[in-house]
Amino acid sequence: MAKPTTPRPTRAKAEAKSPVGADHNRPRPDTPTDYKASKEELLEFYRQMVLIRRFEEKAGQLYGLGLIGGFCHLYIGQEAVAVGIQSALVPGKDSVITGYRDHGHMLAYGIDPNVIMAELTGRGAGISRGKGGSMHMFSVEHKFFGGHGIVGAQVSLGAGLGFAHKYNGDGGVCVAYFGDGAANQGQVYESFNMAELWKLPIIFVIENNQYAMGTSVNRSSAEDQLYRRGESFRIPGIQVNGMDVLAVRGATEEALKWVQGGNGPILLEMKTYRYRGHSMSDPAKYRSREEVQAMRDKSDPIEGAKAYLAEHGVGEDELKKIDQDIRKIVSEAADFAETSPEPDMAELYTDVLVEQY
Repeated sequence: MAKPTTPRPTRAKAEAKSPVGADHNRPRPDTPTDYKASKEELLEFYRQMVLIRRFEEKAGQLYGLGLIGGFCHLYIGQEAVAVGIQSALVPGKDSVITGYRDHGHMLAYGIDPNVIMAELTGRGAGISRGKGGSMHMFSVEHKFFGGHGIVGAQVSLGAGLGFAHKYNGDGGVCVAYFGDGAANQGQVYESFNMAELWKLPIIFVIENNQYAMGTSVNRSSAEDQLYRRGESFRIPGIQVNGMDVLAVRGATEEALKWVQGGNGPILLEMKTYRYRGHSMSDPAKYRSREEVQAMRDKSDPIEGAKAYLAEHGVGEDELKKIDQDIRKIVSEAADFAETSPEPDMAELYTDVLVEQY
């Protein structure tokens, strides 16, 4: 079999590290290993990451045409994080909550691209009936609890979801995503404290895409090794190559084992990278084009998945067919979003209170 021509993601091994001063007598999770995916699983990981990439590219186009209003934060480059983590979860049982860069997480949880795109364009067929837009998507059915515009607010809410799982005894786990910028918010640490005190079944995931809203993590964080941020609360941390879907899935398996074993919360720092600006209105002049291109060339999660698939004997023709199918799905989602009617005026009064008065 010919050697793969596409490069694997640059290796940054996941480690369950013990920072200096940590109590080494405390139990800690095992060091994760890359997930041993079957050919079928790899194809599904690849399909989902391509779906997120093409969907976000189309969303960028619609935003440029004025069909998407407000803010729009794209997930391009970070696909391996959501796909690797959420492929290990049980939809309808485990809950997910994130910030405003949320389209990719919904797609990775199997939610219909049509209703996500319709939400982006503010249509009545959208998953939040057109009232949430890009930043505030929600699905009780899928236990996807947003999409939150307040930086770091989702971490406290995630602790509440973890509390609900424990209180109800439903066996579910909450995954609460936040970014490197949000990692400096005070409510994050209040949530850490309560989650550890109550041994809540929650995985805190820092998607460290290096630049927050526009300032590098090295300039904005006194401790830039963000996996260490839970140590003073006795929450163990693992740093993971977030550009490698198998490394992400392997670390998630270890995190789930820890949390489901009654050990309380765990923190995963996903070292990832966004190719676009913080939002569609951000020209990202705080980094060079050469830096972005170097990440694309060396660490792109989709190209890395292609290399793994080549080892399983998957050829270019099979991958092209997947790409064509995904482009058709995304094109149909865009058509659906553009042709769906706007919400009825009566929707202004729904979802304000739990009951109608």
